[in-house]
Amino acid sequence: MPRPDVPEAPAVLEALETSAVLDVPGQHRFKAIGTVWSITTDRALPADVRRAVAERIERFDRDWSRFRADSLVSAIARTPGQYVLPADAAPLLDLYARLDRATDGSVNPLVGRRLEGLGYDAAYSLVASADPVGVPVWSDAATWDGRVLTTREPVMLDIGAAGKGYLVDLVAGILRSFGVDEYVVDAGGDLLHRGATPARVALEHPDDPSLAIGVIELDNAALAASAPNRRTWGDGLHHILDARTGEPTRDVLATWALAPTALEADGLATALFFGGVDELRAAGVGDRFEGLRILRGPVVEASPVFEAVLFA
Repeated sequence: MPRPDVPEAPAVLEALETSAVLDVPGQHRFKAIGTVWSITTDRALPADVRRAVAERIERFDRDWSRFRADSLVSAIARTPGQYVLPADAAPLLDLYARLDRATDGSVNPLVGRRLEGLGYDAAYSLVASADPVGVPVWSDAATWDGRVLTTREPVMLDIGAAGKGYLVDLVAGILRSFGVDEYVVDAGGDLLHRGATPARVALEHPDDPSLAIGVIELDNAALAASAPNRRTWGDGLHHILDARTGEPTRDVLATWALAPTALEADGLATALFFGGVDELRAAGVGDRFEGLRILRGPVVEASPVFEAVLFA
């Protein structure tokens, strides 16, 4: 998970009039896992709902953050062995397994140690070591059976490619458990909408955060975006790594993915740095998603839904 106070790279402007998409809006704003959240509903969230949301986020962070010494991820990084993972692990690691296969190993949750070596560490030093370690191959270093993770060497998990989106889904599950059925959850640009009235969302220009390249209506779906422009340091260093080489990506400036769940949208927004929509669909992931990516040039690659919302 992102370190507290590390800038996010949402590539999504705040939802346009998000607080007006429901009849009598209430908006709960707070900071967690290093980004600003907002939950927009038709009425103010009661204290017990806000408390349940905060507790769910804290539990997820305690399990999955590589920036906390007391996390499960930090324990796995210290000692190889067998670890019974939390009940919420299966959808997340199952998606990573599919993305690993679809991108020929470019999307791999074992990039944590490499990110640390490049300076994106718990102290947020932003100073790369002289010889940062490589990234283990997922199938060589670990085995996941749906409940138990077996590691054959100390490995540092980093779920930044899909974890925040998954947490958005989990928070939405808390809302539904309290009978809240219409909402927009926005975690630093990873958005999930449920309700009768779509939310209009502006797509941020990758070179100028004050501009939009288009506006999309989010209608009972999730939207996630990824871009290196807001979390960069050093000479070409940023947080989106190709796990095969251990190096930051170079050719893609920004991506967006529209999918049924925020977990899928977040993971696919990362995968779009390594392949287009048709390639990912052909590889068996995200057959129900739409995607947009901007490559250097600039070159715009967009599936039909995104083509229809881009400004000329």
